[in-house]
This record gives sequence, structure tokens and C-alpha cells, in this order.
Amino acid sequence: MSESTTNPQKQSVAWRDFYELTKPNVVYLMLLTSAIGMFLSTPGIVPIDVLIFGNLGIGLCSASGAVVNHLVDQRIDIIMARTHNRPIAQGRVDPKHAAIFAIALGVIGMVILLVKINALTAWLTLFSLIGYAGIYSLWLKRATPQNIVIGGLPGAAPPLLGWTAMTNEVSGHALLLVLIIFAWTPPHFWALAINRKDDYAKAGIPMLPVTHGVKYTALHILLYTLVLIAASLLPFATGMSGVLYLAGASILGAIHLYWAVQIMRGNPNAPIETFKFSIIYLMLLYIILLLDHYLFPVTRVFEVTT
Repeated sequence: MSESTTNPQKQSVAWRDFYELTKPNVVYLMLLTSAIGMFLSTPGIVPIDVLIFGNLGIGLCSASGAVVNHLVDQRIDIIMARTHNRPIAQGRVDPKHAAIFAIALGVIGMVILLVKINALTAWLTLFSLIGYAGIYSLWLKRATPQNIVIGGLPGAAPPLLGWTAMTNEVSGHALLLVLIIFAWTPPHFWALAINRKDDYAKAGIPMLPVTHGVKYTALHILLYTLVLIAASLLPFATGMSGVLYLAGASILGAIHLYWAVQIMRGNPNAPIETFKFSIIYLMLLYIILLLDHYLFPVTRVFEVTT
């Protein structure tokens, strides 16, 4: 009697831990950019099967990479305040079970993309998974203070994956969407790294604030924010978007720049506020891009494959 009443609770806790391993908040943000990539690839509406199966496959593969990241980082996670309560670090999930979970997610995601979407999207997703779970998590993160810059490409791929899921081709406009996230990644993570500098130093991770200091990192956040603002204006410059997007991107870019300047000025709250705002920035930027796409379709210039 007592055993039957306690087991469901334990099972529930276990599933919450497995869910946490997938870094759901990160995956949801990736799926937002993936879905918007699908919608931006066509002047019409994305078929429901592409929307569901495409994002499901991409999401499962992204979740697989997140689980691998937990596995690789379990020794340093227990040292850092931000990550010490993660399921594997605390022993709530056995590493072998997590490895099986990661493989299952990746295989199911790849099968869905190969069977329901197209091979191009499947292989690009696989390359992104290998880039994040293998190259970044296993090597780059511990090898160089430029880890975030070099390893940022896999995390920037979702809008391209969404685009190819819809069109089965790589487009220049899709690559612009990748470029925006690629430029967004360094100031986003370096702001967090400044806030958690002591943790990274304790764990032996060569993040830029640890190896080169806060002032040097603040300068690079400012420079990359300027690069991000320039990249964010390219959709308008290339005819992919219209005035609504231009206004939204300009306002969001100005706010991001304000926080970057605050970090340069030594505002102690600026790094974490920059990190938080950068997430809002990316979400709003892509949502405004989507609204512009459908509210002002006459401004669109679509590439024609011959």
C-alpha cells in the first residue's frame, strides 16, 4: 500500500529531472526561431505537418545535445552555484540513463526529420548537434576564451533548419537569420560570464572575463553588440523585411547598446540585466520580423530558384 503510493511521486520527480536535462527554456527559444524561419521562407502559410514534425525533430535533436552537455559538464556543474543543482551533478539521474536518453532523443529526432521532412534538414541538424554536443561541449568550452564565438554557430542554426524544412534548400536570407543569432551569442553569454566570473574561474573554464578580465570583456561585449545591430539591419537592407522591422530592430538595438555601455561604465547590475534583456531582444526581434513579413507582404523580395 505505502509502496504504491510513494512510487508515483518518485516517478514524477524523475521525469522532471529528465525534462530539466533537456534545457527546455533554451530549446523553446530555439524552436521559436526555427518556426519563424519556416514562416519567413514562404509568402503563404506553413503546412501543419511541416510545422509540427519539423520543429519536433529539431527540438528533439536540440534536447539531445542539451543532455550531452549535462553529461560532459557534470564535474564542473557541482562546483558552480548556477548549475550545482542540476540532476546529474546531484546524482538524481544516473549518467548511463542520461546517455541512453540523449541517444534516444537524437535518433527519434533524426528519424522524424528524415521521414517526415527532408534529408537536407536532417543532416544540417545532425551537424549542429555534433557541433554543440561534441566540438563545443567536449573541447572548445575548455580550450579557448573564444569558445562562445567559435562554438556559437550550432546554436545559431535553428532558423536555417526551419527554412530548409520548408523549402529543402539553403537560402541567403536564411543565412542572415543565422548571422543575427551568431552575432547575438557572444554578448549574451559574456554578460553572464562577467556575472559568474568567480564560478567559471573555480571550475577552470577559460571564459573571457576569467582569462582577460572584466574590462576587456566589457569592450568586446560593446563591439559585438555593434556587430549585432549591424547584422540585425541586414534583413531590411536586403529587402527581406520592411519599415516595421527596421523600427523594431533599431529600438531593440538601441536598448541592447545602452546595456552594453552600462557594462563598460562599471554598473554592477548591468551584466545580469544585459543577459536577461538579450533573451527578450532575440525573441522580440524575430517576432517583429514575422509580423512585418505578414503585415506588409508587398515589401517582400523572395529569392527564386531557377
